[in-house]
Amino acid sequence: MKLFRSTPVTDDGYAALKDNLIRTSDELRVAYANLENVVEPDLIDYYIYQAKAVQMRYKFLLECVKKIEGV
Repeated sequence: MKLFRSTPVTDDGYAALKDNLIRTSDELRVAYANLENVVEPDLIDYYIYQAKAVQMRYKFLLECVKKIEGV
């Protein structure tokens, strides 16, 4: 028995989830760019934690999208 639909859901929740995934991906690129360009040790720590937090959110959102799409 399949718990999730095999075709993409077209409601606003699914669209919002995918939009959030795209925005999180952009935020992750920005976090990595900031990490590459910073030299202050305290800011290096900050951007490492920020990148890790955004990675975790991205992974969660991606898993949610995969479950809905049935992948």
